[in-house]
Amino acid sequence: MKHIPYFLISVCGLAITASAQVAKNAVRQSVNGIDLVVLKTGVQEVVTIRGTLAAGDSLSPDTNPALADLTGGMLDKGTTTHDKFAIAQLLGDVGASISFRTDQNALAINARCLRKDLPLVIGLISEQLRSPAFSAEEFAKLKKQFAGQMKLALQETDFRAGDTFSRSIYPVGHPNRQAPVTDLLAGADKTTLDEVKAFHKKYYGPATLRLVLVGDVDVAAAQGEIVKSFAGWTGGEVSPHPAKATSVDAPRDQTVFMADKTNVTVMWGQTTGLRYNEPDALALRVGTAVFGSGFTGRLMANVRDKEGLTYGIGSFVTNDTFVDGDWRIQANFAPALLDKGVESTKRQLTAWYRDGVTGAELAQRKTDLAGSYKVGLSTTGGMAGTILTTLNRDLPISFIDEYPARVAALTTAQVNAAIKKHLDPEKMVLVKAGSVTGAK
Repeated sequence: MKHIPYFLISVCGLAITASAQVAKNAVRQSVNGIDLVVLKTGVQEVVTIRGTLAAGDSLSPDTNPALADLTGGMLDKGTTTHDKFAIAQLLGDVGASISFRTDQNALAINARCLRKDLPLVIGLISEQLRSPAFSAEEFAKLKKQFAGQMKLALQETDFRAGDTFSRSIYPVGHPNRQAPVTDLLAGADKTTLDEVKAFHKKYYGPATLRLVLVGDVDVAAAQGEIVKSFAGWTGGEVSPHPAKATSVDAPRDQTVFMADKTNVTVMWGQTTGLRYNEPDALALRVGTAVFGSGFTGRLMANVRDKEGLTYGIGSFVTNDTFVDGDWRIQANFAPALLDKGVESTKRQLTAWYRDGVTGAELAQRKTDLAGSYKVGLSTTGGMAGTILTTLNRDLPISFIDEYPARVAALTTAQVNAAIKKHLDPEKMVLVKAGSVTGAK
């Protein structure tokens, strides 16, 4: 569910040769109304499936922000053909997996299997998407689980900082604005199965389903399985792109006090007004990587390594795949070091914004990005995820092949201009969540 950060890491299969020929070898076709991409690689036996469906939390009504989460949560609770135990046994017997997860903008589909079991897995994905059982007993359990997860999340400083941050920078109605947990809990408690069924009927369908299959897969055979498994399915609703985020009248310095915490999470940033596919987006990301990505970024080198004020700090651009996103710094400080940590971070932010990145920093970061890019494409999961994300960004598959050259072509002037154009430290929101000295 959207509120608890997660990372999906696939290590299935052997390494893929990322030779920048993805567009040439990937086959993209509309099959039964589904946007399907199949890429055969040198990996033996293993197939990874990644997919999205436009049925995310942003489509939940204001009166019930938990509706999309609860609908997605029912997909693995059994279908009209198989109960959840039968599905688990079918997958377990062949060492395959299928999972679903709802975030702000989409339902995510993740699966992997051996080549010989692809018909079974595609059939089960179709079955779970098309005909959930919507068992009253399972629904009652899900609502309790959802409430329990939300209450646990309220005890996490990272969650509380990010949750507050989203409503401080994104206006009401923007897809990236998260609903307050109190509203989610109230909505989940009152949600009925009929409401879940109605949401499913409205938003689940081939119109917004995108599937990517990568690995030891025959293109024609995969397309045939999709045709067979999804035959006769209709529906789904394509939502228009919303207006970009406007300024929010929120305090620039906010504290979420949480008693008895050993650390304070700091979230500091603003909206960018950019989607990933827009001009300046790549330049801003590369400049941000110089500032705060990993141990070689300025933030870690200074705030952590030189001054010893934190055990974790970084900056990144996020939430810009489907809509315009945001830029943020995230850090954790001991309560006693919070003020010094914030002040040190502010010095680094001010200098980076004022002076920009240097030619040497940019050159090194380009090398680092090229290396990490190749690593990211070296597994079936990494390749499938990259293709899916590229398409969700409304970019052609050829962008994957072009990415290294696009990064290499960036100049310091372009990067520094993007920083100045889309960011302003004076307009950023600072959120601190944890045992902040002197706060209540």
